Amino acid sequence: MNEIYGMQENNIDKGKLKIQITSEATSFPVEDASIRITYTGVPDQTIETVSTDSSGQTETLELPAPPVEYSLDERQEEQPYSEYTLEVTAPGFEPIQIAGTEILSGVTALQNIRMLPLEREEGQEVYVIPAHTLFGNYPPKIPEAEIKPMDESGEIVLSRVVVPEYIVVHDGSPRDSTALNYYDRYKDYIKNVASSEIYATWPEEAIKANVLAIMSFTLNRVYTEWYRNQGFEFTISSSTAFDHKWIPQRNIYDTISVVVDDLFASYLSRPNVRQPILTQYCDGKQVTCPGWMTQWGSKDLADQGYSAIQILRYFYGSDMYINTAQEISGIPSSWPGYTLENGSSGSKVLQMQEQLNVIAGAYPAIPKVDADGIYGPRTEASVRKFQEVFGLPQTGKVDYRTWYKISEVYVGVSRIAELV
Repeated sequence: MNEIYGMQENNIDKGKLKIQITSEATSFPVEDASIRITYTGVPDQTIETVSTDSSGQTETLELPAPPVEYSLDERQEEQPYSEYTLEVTAPGFEPIQIAGTEILSGVTALQNIRMLPLEREEGQEVYVIPAHTLFGNYPPKIPEAEIKPMDESGEIVLSRVVVPEYIVVHDGSPRDSTALNYYDRYKDYIKNVASSEIYATWPEEAIKANVLAIMSFTLNRVYTEWYRNQGFEFTISSSTAFDHKWIPQRNIYDTISVVVDDLFASYLSRPNVRQPILTQYCDGKQVTCPGWMTQWGSKDLADQGYSAIQILRYFYGSDMYINTAQEISGIPSSWPGYTLENGSSGSKVLQMQEQLNVIAGAYPAIPKVDADGIYGPRTEASVRKFQEVFGLPQTGKVDYRTWYKISEVYVGVSRIAELV
C-alpha cells in the first residue's frame, strides 16, 4: 500500500478522462450509468462519482498524472501514467469493473465501455489492464519475413487490399486454446494497439509512423489470411511475441484516435509488392531490432523534425511508401472525395442526412434534419452536434473523418452490420 501512495505522490500533473458507455447488444448509448472512480489498489478511497448523459457520456474529468517528462524520456524508469479503477453500474445492465485505466499528463484518455444487458441476478465483469508495453516486460517479437509467400495455385483469396470491418483478436498466444477470441472494429483495434504500445504524449509524426506500421502489419495478416491458413479461427493474436498488444476494454487516447481516423485506410508498400508490408518493430530500449523501426527512435526522429514517412524510410529503407486500400468493408458507401458543407446538395448529402436521422434516434442530443439532399443551416447544426458528441473538430462540415465516423455509428445503431 505504501508503494501505491508513493506513486500517487508523483502525480503532480493533470490528465483528462472521458467515459462513453454503450450497450453491447444494440450499440445505443447507456444513459444514467453510474461510475465510481478510485486509484487502482486503493478501492476504499473514492475520487469521483459521475454519471452518463443521454449520449452515454460523462463530463471530461481532470485527474492527477505523473510529470509528462516521464513519458518523453526513455531514460526515465518511473511509471509515466497513473492508474484508476472504474466501477460501472446501470439499470438493466451487468455491472463492470475496469482496473488500470491509464491517465497520461496533458492528453485525454477515452474510456469506451460496452455493457452487457442483465441476464443474471449477481456477478460483475472484471477487466484488468496490464502494464503498458513500454513500461512492463513483454516477450520480444519473433522475427518473420516482411513479405509472405502467397499460394500460387491460381485460387487468389484476395485480389486487392481491403480494410476489414472487424478484426478477430485471439487474446493470448496463437496456440493457447484457452484464450478467448474477441471481435473488434478495425479502427478500434488499431487505436487499442497504438494506445498499448506507444505514449500518446509523443509528437504527432511519431504517432503517425507507429500507427502506419501497426496498420500495415495488421493488413498483412488480413491479406495473407496468415492464421486462418494455419487452421485458426482468428485474424491476429494479442501476443507481443507474434503480433501486437491488444487489451480488452482498455482506454485509448484522443491524440491517437485522431491520427487513426485520418489514416485508417492506409498501409505501407514496396514497389511491385501487392501485399501490405509486415512492418515489425521493437521499443529500442529493452529490446534492439536492427532493420526494424524502434518506437523510442521514432519519437527521437520526430523531435528532430522528421515526418512520418521520413521516419519510416529511415528504419525500413527509402523504397517504402504509403498506399491506400481500394476498399473499406462495412460502410454504406465511400467518402465522396470532397467536403460536404453548407450549400452542398445531391445524393451524398441526402445519404448523410438519412444516416444522421437514424443516429439521432439513438442519440437524442443530435437534432434530426429534413432529409432533402440540401445542406442547410439545420444540417450544419446537426453535424456540429454529432462532432461534439463523438470528439471530432466541431466544424459543421462533413470531411473524410466525419463521413466515416457517421458511417461507423450509423452501422452500429442500425444493426446492418450485425455479426451472424
